[in-house]
Amino acid sequence: MSTQEEFLQAAEAIVFDLDYRKRITDNIANYEAAFVKGLEQYSNLELARERAAFIKWKVTENLDKYLIEFEASVMRRGGKVIWAHDVETAQNEIEQIMNRVQAKTIVKSKSMVCEEIELNKFLRKKGLSVYETDLGEYIVDMAGEAPFHIVTPAMHKNTKDIAKLLNEKISSSLDADAAELSNDVRNELRDKFLNADVGITGANFLIADSGMVSITENEGNARLAFTFAKTHIVIAGIEKVIPTVNDLDLFFPMLASYGTGQKITAYNSIVGPRNNDDDDYTGNFFVILIDNGRSNLLAQAEQRQALGCIKCGACLNVCPVFKNIGGHTYDTVYNGPIGSVTSIHTNGIKEFKHLSFASPLCGKCTDICPVKIDIHNHLVRNRRDIINAGDTTGGEKLVWFTWKKMMQNRKTMNKGVSIKNFMLKQFFKTSWGERREFPKVAEKSFNQLWRERFGQ
Repeated sequence: MSTQEEFLQAAEAIVFDLDYRKRITDNIANYEAAFVKGLEQYSNLELARERAAFIKWKVTENLDKYLIEFEASVMRRGGKVIWAHDVETAQNEIEQIMNRVQAKTIVKSKSMVCEEIELNKFLRKKGLSVYETDLGEYIVDMAGEAPFHIVTPAMHKNTKDIAKLLNEKISSSLDADAAELSNDVRNELRDKFLNADVGITGANFLIADSGMVSITENEGNARLAFTFAKTHIVIAGIEKVIPTVNDLDLFFPMLASYGTGQKITAYNSIVGPRNNDDDDYTGNFFVILIDNGRSNLLAQAEQRQALGCIKCGACLNVCPVFKNIGGHTYDTVYNGPIGSVTSIHTNGIKEFKHLSFASPLCGKCTDICPVKIDIHNHLVRNRRDIINAGDTTGGEKLVWFTWKKMMQNRKTMNKGVSIKNFMLKQFFKTSWGERREFPKVAEKSFNQLWRERFGQ
């Protein structure tokens, strides 16, 4: 079964699961209420968005310069930077680090790029113990699932679902409320933090001029992960770089407001290689920069703007498609509108071309994007590129060829209503959907009606 067929089957199942969709609707409604309050801190929101968009545009257009500056800054402070052009390279480099420091236990904070390189699966196959420490990530990891949403990975589960899962995994009470479940997970992880050999985090921003890494979170688990472990590995996509630490006064509140509706997240850390003169510290600091197809997107002059995404998840929360079919249906690490834009460039046209068509192009994603990425028009450009690449079926080409010929000839457009209806049903019956009533072509064209009324 192709990825597109799997997508259609999963969407068919989810869209008619009313209980499932109610959970998503309720969670997104809570986000929307918080989001409105979060934006109240801005006296001029449009100016802030313009500033953020310009900074990310400047970085994207000069990405090589900023990455080299970041690498030099990290090395100058005593850290190490490793470049990984694909998943296999990243996994191999991480394995070498684990062998070098003789690691056995790893604690890990929330990181979508780690999902991208299937890090947990890889390390566990090597016999290492890996513990997710973000509450949402911990839950989906225990359930053997991928994150549902790039910010709130367990959005699709309610308290009852989580209580049942944690009862099976760590003996939590089936009657526990959300606070009790959180405490149970916290107690379960406390020793893991203290005894971990390696702490792995992602990065919200890589600061070029100082070689520091910015991590923003609400639970403090990332801070614990890199504080106690002797080795800290940061894994980040090459697009995460920003020019200076001063840019964080813009991006910290923007990521919080658009991501969770907060004015500022609870923990905002700026971390890098630690001072080797400290008597109580002899640690290692590694940054692994992941390309994994990002250069393909960078090469697309019209769509490279999508690399400016700060992973706030706001476009997912307003997307009518995401709301109806859920995150898992996309079968990509980065789902929703922005994932639909980037996936064909990073993962290939053949497998994920359908995602660019899974959108009503309503523009809500573009309107809400804090860094003003033109998301819905990038989807249109993707569609154009897919067609230009010739990656369409013979039947589809025939249909559009015929349609083009008809549209270019007025006499043809005015004739053959029964033939038109027949052709539409034959070629579009499947794509139109079994539950939708198929439209009928009018007996007379607008041109004919106009001539009858006005005689012209």
